[in-house]
Amino acid sequence: MKTQLRKGTLEMCVLAVLARHDSYVYEIVSTLAQSMDISEGTIYPLMRRLQADDWVSTYLVESASGPARKYYRLTPAGGEALAAMRREWGSFVAEINAVLGQPRPEGDTP
Repeated sequence: MKTQLRKGTLEMCVLAVLARHDSYVYEIVSTLAQSMDISEGTIYPLMRRLQADDWVSTYLVESASGPARKYYRLTPAGGEALAAMRREWGSFVAEINAVLGQPRPEGDTP
């Protein structure tokens, strides 16, 4: 079950990481791995899809320790998508918490 939940939210998590700063895949995976079980193999197809949807763009940065790194940057469309996902996530969590009998956060209205 946890795998399915992660799969459904991974796109939002990657966009949230990129909203903080531009990043390359290994760095994105390292950031996400602090909170969830994730691998590079999971991220590469997602990054291609996000680029095809114009939610991220890429650019190369030369590296002193090897080949150039492909960095990903959140596009304005990606920022809008992330904002919509955050709203949906908040609403979804509130709905699930209501079913589970969890209290609503202070200031949260139905």
